[in-house]
Amino acid sequence: MLSWDEEVAPAAPMAPATPAMPAINTRMPLPELAAIVAPIKSVEAAPAEVARRVNAADKRIINGQTDVNQLVPFKYKWAWDKYLAGCANHWMPQEINMQRDIELWKSPNGLTEDERRLVKRNLGFFVTADSLAANNIVLGTYRHITAPECRQYLLRQAFEEAIHTHAYQYIVESLGLDEAEIFNAYNEVESIRDKDQFLIPFINALTDPEFKTGTMETDQTLLKSLIVFACLMEGLFFYVGFTQILALGRQNKMMGAAEQYQYILRDESMHCNFGIDLINTIKMENPHLWTATFRDEIKSLFLRAVELEYRYAEDTMPRGVLGLNAPMFKGYLRFIANRRAQQIGLDTLFPQEENPFPWMSEMIDLKKERNFFETRVIEYQTGGALNWE
Repeated sequence: MLSWDEEVAPAAPMAPATPAMPAINTRMPLPELAAIVAPIKSVEAAPAEVARRVNAADKRIINGQTDVNQLVPFKYKWAWDKYLAGCANHWMPQEINMQRDIELWKSPNGLTEDERRLVKRNLGFFVTADSLAANNIVLGTYRHITAPECRQYLLRQAFEEAIHTHAYQYIVESLGLDEAEIFNAYNEVESIRDKDQFLIPFINALTDPEFKTGTMETDQTLLKSLIVFACLMEGLFFYVGFTQILALGRQNKMMGAAEQYQYILRDESMHCNFGIDLINTIKMENPHLWTATFRDEIKSLFLRAVELEYRYAEDTMPRGVLGLNAPMFKGYLRFIANRRAQQIGLDTLFPQEENPFPWMSEMIDLKKERNFFETRVIEYQTGGALNWE
């Protein structure tokens, strides 16, 4: 996590440049060539080369001037720690047995029509949502972040987004669903399309080849996009869907899918936390970006996101199902929005909201010793180090 108290020594002044190396003509006689190359090989790093080595104090999350190819010395240790944690939590969809889900789905009396609608609408959003997140990282965010520790985590996050898309495809294929219907839902289902259309402008802004940070306007554009994806997409838009599928699992239904969603939720929680640390560090290094006007704009985006996700809850659950109903999610989404706002330094948006699903907090805990559903996996670390009962 961030440490606000650490002081880093300023960079040493640049030393005078060393004389240029003698030109080498590869056609000259070997003895003459050797006479030039031999001294060069034996010379240790010149003072100017040492001075150009990266100093941690010079690193910046955005608009940094240090070499992005030099991972160390670390300045943002919290980013490296999250990278290591992500690697330790590696998993793959094929490790989860989907046989019980398949039998339940094929059974005429296995699930109600409302439950089937919920599953298909749920997958209809998620099968493309993580692709949008991956595109935003790979084509946009990554190239504007100048701290190599943070870039390292973003590479891991992009791979995890690919795993999540794979997991949803694996569920769709296992259940024998209409792939064209599910994967094109973000064009055909209004509640899903509206959420994606909310996100796309923020992707387009960063992926524009002409976009560059370095001005007040462009730096705020980047910061705004980071907030939208960390706090509103991964930190809010995913939570209705996660709650629904995990609620199925709590009733011993769709256990394989629920187990995969639990792992995905753990990953996404770390993505959200990393994004919040990134946002707060940018604010700390660039306090001039956090203007009253900018904060008001962010608050409006929060309110719009809550509205869109609630509409999605109503669409996926037009009637009560699994002991849940859409009105229950209104309070839950406001509770989450309050938490995300506070995490980035905004005032509470919806006073006196409480969490109607306290069991979801337990699902997010990365250190649980036993799976909530009492399934086989006790604790996932890597594919080759899974413990089985």
